Amino acid sequence: MKSVNISKVYEILKKQNLHAPVAELIAVYTKDPEKILMSTILSARTKDEVTAAASKRLFSKVNKIHDLNRLSEKQIQELIYPVGFYKTKAYHLKQLPAILKEKFHGKIPETIPGLLQLPGVGRKTANLVLALAFHKPAICVDVHVNRIMNRLGYVHTKTPLETEMALRKKLPMEYWEKINSLFVAFGQTICTPTSPHCSTCPIKQYCNKVGVKTSR
Repeated sequence: MKSVNISKVYEILKKQNLHAPVAELIAVYTKDPEKILMSTILSARTKDEVTAAASKRLFSKVNKIHDLNRLSEKQIQELIYPVGFYKTKAYHLKQLPAILKEKFHGKIPETIPGLLQLPGVGRKTANLVLALAFHKPAICVDVHVNRIMNRLGYVHTKTPLETEMALRKKLPMEYWEKINSLFVAFGQTICTPTSPHCSTCPIKQYCNKVGVKTSR
């Protein structure tokens, strides 16, 4: 198996101008950690365009997290529908102001353990918020990052958590913050779960194609 030049991979993908995930777009446009947290909660298992529309509707009524107190859970559901699991996400959003006030004096925590105490926040979301909202070292590993890093042969892991831990040891810290947005866009368009577009892949010379049985 050939070694993977992750620096080359990163630089090539950076120049592709692939569509950025919605949470990163909101980070660019708002610079607001509270909106980044809320939109990232909405984005789980939801297409970017659906999340973007739902975030816009929600933010038309909610400027800060404490504004959620003015809305009923049903009203939040109506604003964020049809994001995936919208009823559960509305329940989590409704809980958010009280839990932030009770545990963190109304401030969004700037650590992974702190963020994981918030409703609707798993490890992927916590890492994404830490990177986008606070620009702290964090590696957000979702299904795309997990798949592509293993497909390249850069790591040899089975789960997103295992991949995150392996990348924390191996991936240069300068790439941590942006690797998710690059790989998600790349994974949605070229390095797809099944039958990836290997013939037109800009980084194919650095890929070991681990586990790829058919490609285009």
